[in-house]
Amino acid sequence: MRQPLSLISSALLFLAVGNSGSAAIENQPTRAGLEALVPGLRGTCHHRPPPAEPFDPPATSALPRHEKFVAGEHFKENISPGADARISWLGATFMRRFAVKVEDDTDDVTFQTHALSRSSSNTQIIAELDDRHETKLTNLWCLLKLQANGEDGALQTNAVPNIFFVQDAAGVLGAVDAVWAGAGWEIGASPVQGQRQWPAGSRVISR
Repeated sequence: MRQPLSLISSALLFLAVGNSGSAAIENQPTRAGLEALVPGLRGTCHHRPPPAEPFDPPATSALPRHEKFVAGEHFKENISPGADARISWLGATFMRRFAVKVEDDTDDVTFQTHALSRSSSNTQIIAELDDRHETKLTNLWCLLKLQANGEDGALQTNAVPNIFFVQDAAGVLGAVDAVWAGAGWEIGASPVQGQRQWPAGSRVISR
């Protein structure tokens, strides 16, 4: 018995639409395939040890302490053995945009490290980190002091960048990178816009 032409046409149309939808689902990239950051160490850096004994009387010691972190007083080129953190080079952009910054000081710094699984731009990394991307110079300084002479720690010391996204003195977000160069840390800065690609293996520090 011959099937009506209209019925055969409808069946073919259904199959075509169904196959097209299946192909679209199969070809859609997964979330995992889009991610370039591999989470690593999460920890807390203690910026200042607590005082052994309070020096103020009880009436005043309960008041909150409002101390400031003046970047220029800490980030200095100094590779002497007694340096808080041996720094062998500070880039011109870092000096102009970040060394003049003043931040509220904090006692504890909580951080998360990530390894770049493939070459990525600043905008790609920031988009993946979402609202956790921004850190502070106090975060960087706290970690540098723990690895003042290139010791092992949260920051890698294999000449591959450690990347922080920090607001400069004008409130503009920038990328600050720290690289251990053997004699000391080299610290540079660059705009987050542009086509610069950080190499696979770079370490990103976020909140």
